[in-house]
Amino acid sequence: MALSVSSSVFGEGDMIPARYTCQGEDVSPPVAWSGVPAGTRSLVLIMDDPDAPVGVFSHWVIFNIAVDSPGLPEAVPAQAQLPGGALQGRNDFGRVGYGGPCPPPGRPHRYQFTVYALDSSLELEAGASKGQVLGAVRGHILAQGRLSGRYQR
Repeated sequence: MALSVSSSVFGEGDMIPARYTCQGEDVSPPVAWSGVPAGTRSLVLIMDDPDAPVGVFSHWVIFNIAVDSPGLPEAVPAQAQLPGGALQGRNDFGRVGYGGPCPPPGRPHRYQFTVYALDSSLELEAGASKGQVLGAVRGHILAQGRLSGRYQR
């Protein structure tokens, strides 16, 4: 099954506004989803840059999002546990929470916001890496969806 993933501040394939990048306020954009299937116990969101020079670079890892949540608001605080019980992992900047697009000058990079609907909650601690989260979701994905944006410096 596919989830529908969107943002009120950019559309699929559009440029991500500077506010949400290292050249702006570096706050997370609002992200919404729909089409969560019956039997879902938790949601995961991972944002990464597949065009990074060092390979895929993770910018945001958040898991155990409540199943009844329609999305995440703008400017999610950079704290390990959020109200409602969601946990944030460590991004490739080495910090917990969101780290906005900050590509080297040159061509635009793609930024993928992937949402997973799971049949369980993850038994991981806050600060888990993207690799740990992806390992834990294996075999538990009921549906997923993706929103891609771009950014260029």
